[in-house]
Amino acid sequence: MRVYLADEAATLELGRQLAQHCPPEQFTIHLEGDLGAGKTTLTRGLLKALGHQGNVKSPTYTLVEHYSLSTRPVFHFDLYRLTDPEELDYLGLDDYLSNNALCILEWASQGGDYLPSPDMTITLSYHKQARYAEIKTFSGQGEQLSKQINVSSIES
Repeated sequence: MRVYLADEAATLELGRQLAQHCPPEQFTIHLEGDLGAGKTTLTRGLLKALGHQGNVKSPTYTLVEHYSLSTRPVFHFDLYRLTDPEELDYLGLDDYLSNNALCILEWASQGGDYLPSPDMTITLSYHKQARYAEIKTFSGQGEQLSKQINVSSIES
């Protein structure tokens, strides 16, 4: 599925819809795209829709930010600075990918084979002053979630 994101509000809306329809079980989203393509903006929209009140920043230097929300734990990773996928062993990645957590991984391609398959991958790309979100699913849960996204409300 390809979604046109005209501006920041559209990117936030896509994040809101992902949060609204995300299954309560363990779910993993990989976010890819160039610097500034909107990965953290999308995550901000998702977290705000789940009830997070504070700032949402890219965990570029910390590698992971943990959000304890009333509905479930959310872990926001940024693997941009990862120099070797083996570093994920030291991070204790397996501990994060359990307990019905929602895991959002920016620059997931940096993790190589150390990462399990995602339920969904969203690749953000530039299109003039706007963006496109290319959504691919890799599980039944991911497929169900993608079917619930109301593209017309995002692209209007």
